Amino acid sequence: MTLTKHLFLCLLLACLSALAPMSADARTVLQDLLPDQTASDLVPGAEGFGPIREDLAAAPVLKGGKTVAWAFVTSDFVGTTGYSGKPIHTLIAVDPDARIAGVRLVKHSEPIVLIGIPEAKVRALVEGYKGLDLVAEAQSGGTTHDVDIISGATVTVMVIDDSIIRSGLKVARALGLGGLAPVAAAAGPRFEIDPAAAAPADWATMEGDGTLRRLSLDVGQVNEAFAASPDIRAAQRALTEAPETTFIDMQVALVSVPGIGKAILGDAADANLRGWLAEGDQAIAVFGQGLYSFKGSGYVRGGIFDRIVLIQDDVSVRFRDRDHRRLNGIAAEGAPGFTEMDLFRIPAGTGFDPAKPFRIQLLVQREVGPIEKVFQTFELAYELPPHYLRQVTAPAPEPQAAPAAATPVASEESQAQAELWKRIWLDSQARIAVLGVMLLVLTGVFFFQHFAVRNERRFYIFRMVYLAATLVVLGWMFNAQLSVVNLMALFGALVTGFSWQAFLLDPLTFILWFAVAAALLFWGRGAYCGWLCPFGALQELTNQVARKLRIPQWTLPWGLHERLWPLKYMIFLGLFGASLMSVEQAERLAEVEPFKTAIILKFVRAWPFVAYAVALLVAGLFVERFYCRYLCPLGAALAIPARIRMFDWLKRYHECGNPCQICAHECPVQSIHPTGEINPNECINCLHCQVLYHSPKVCPVVIKKVKRRDKLAASAVPDLGRPPAGHPNAARVTKPSI
Repeated sequence: MTLTKHLFLCLLLACLSALAPMSADARTVLQDLLPDQTASDLVPGAEGFGPIREDLAAAPVLKGGKTVAWAFVTSDFVGTTGYSGKPIHTLIAVDPDARIAGVRLVKHSEPIVLIGIPEAKVRALVEGYKGLDLVAEAQSGGTTHDVDIISGATVTVMVIDDSIIRSGLKVARALGLGGLAPVAAAAGPRFEIDPAAAAPADWATMEGDGTLRRLSLDVGQVNEAFAASPDIRAAQRALTEAPETTFIDMQVALVSVPGIGKAILGDAADANLRGWLAEGDQAIAVFGQGLYSFKGSGYVRGGIFDRIVLIQDDVSVRFRDRDHRRLNGIAAEGAPGFTEMDLFRIPAGTGFDPAKPFRIQLLVQREVGPIEKVFQTFELAYELPPHYLRQVTAPAPEPQAAPAAATPVASEESQAQAELWKRIWLDSQARIAVLGVMLLVLTGVFFFQHFAVRNERRFYIFRMVYLAATLVVLGWMFNAQLSVVNLMALFGALVTGFSWQAFLLDPLTFILWFAVAAALLFWGRGAYCGWLCPFGALQELTNQVARKLRIPQWTLPWGLHERLWPLKYMIFLGLFGASLMSVEQAERLAEVEPFKTAIILKFVRAWPFVAYAVALLVAGLFVERFYCRYLCPLGAALAIPARIRMFDWLKRYHECGNPCQICAHECPVQSIHPTGEINPNECINCLHCQVLYHSPKVCPVVIKKVKRRDKLAASAVPDLGRPPAGHPNAARVTKPSI
């Protein structure tokens, strides 16, 4: 049997290796998504798409045999990572006049859209970019259009907006649409940073000469701006503080300039900054005080600072947490007492030129409803004073075409993951501690189960409390629900190039999978399925309520029950096979798992998904853990490697199964054969059989032992009322006293 397992694993790995060439790194997103798109849906009247260019990830949109536009996917040209940590793919068509002829949101994994915002609303917002003039956007630096931000999805919308504008301009310049051309060196002298230039030592002088630039808004100014908003609710929700109260006092400095960095940060902090910046990177320091934060708190969850953006010509830089560091102090004399002091890195690949003017755009939000907000933007203009610059004497470099594939973007996403997971783990310390305690308690119960199950009532209470914690804390609060989708992602990573970083982005899932892997060697799949699966806990708890309400419990005939077992293995193998062809299709088919509906989204979803999850729970009221027994592909996937477990912890008597059938009849999932053997593929390690194993009231073997022990004890106790034979007083009869 062991040899067969090894051969099977080797064959599986060989198949996966053989499939690796199907996912070459050079493949563009457009190549993957375009075959499923209809040209007329993107550009009305279009008849089809032409072949994708070899030098650029763009395909002609054809009408009457002529090219009426060029189609491309934003993710091939710019980073589009949203809250989910995955790219938001938008298909765009740009006509010869550099106007957007069509735009469609084709693929995303944004959780906020799944939970509370209709996807149609986001798609309508995206399609609203149709007709946008990219030439005007290039001339204005991307500010001729208004961003229709959806409350609750600020980051998602801003990422989509940024990706549409920047990728559209890159493609338009590369193809020369609308008269746009690749960015060339400006006529006249060129300038660069002078590393020898020194900055003033005190804050006031730096403010005076332009080293520091400032945006100062008071409450009155902000109220006036919102009063002009088309949404009258914005004016009705005006701030009540005095009009002269500081709303925000924000100051910015380009600290990647050596003289400025040393003057503001000090020698030690400036040296740390140089170590953080790669060649070509730039950095700004942003300082703030007042009622409003320029950072906000959205970046803690999504990793994107949604309140500030750097704009220079047609370059916009939206900062992520990987490009952020906090400042502990200011070295310059006379600096104000700021409440926020932060560094933001501008990667070299953004196209930012520190010698040219730029601006910081501040997004201010105002709540006008329980989940609705209205937004206004304010700008801080920045230009380095001339004494920090020197003229470049070397000839200007030749302009370069836009990138043809997504390799730089892929590299950027990899770097993002490498730096993001560490912060996520630090931010999740409390949740990790809770999970660690639960795993430690469960491990103790399994190792010392002989003592844990001695008292049936106490063990039952403990199990119900633990399952409730699994459901409420791990499931509904922490969303720590494992899924067969995780396994498909793992297989996909093995095919395309395994990297730990992608899996480290979710600490609880990562820890749970490691715990499950260890548990498979010791106890099999039951450690997770029976104790740590939130949906499994929900099934068992609802079934316990059904029992209290005297809802009849159905026990399927053993023959039928045994033939239903393979269903979950067939479902798993079907999903696994589908994932080898298309991970996206397999993820859609994986909706056979009700986990997303019942646990992740807490039943806030389209009614067919909710009806399906509820139907499974209703079936579980009559047949305990109905879904776990017959349909769960994750349980099937865990049962396969669980066969290699090294220990058998569940104790049995010789009489189990012949003649005693009590454990087999009382097993919650009917995992005990009539012959007495426990099927490790189906056992959920609830330990109920071990409670019965030690029960002096239920188990016939224990009852028999107790009776025999009591009988022996009774026979071993002497009759103290009569002396033993041979005693001198043995013949004397003592009358009882009256």
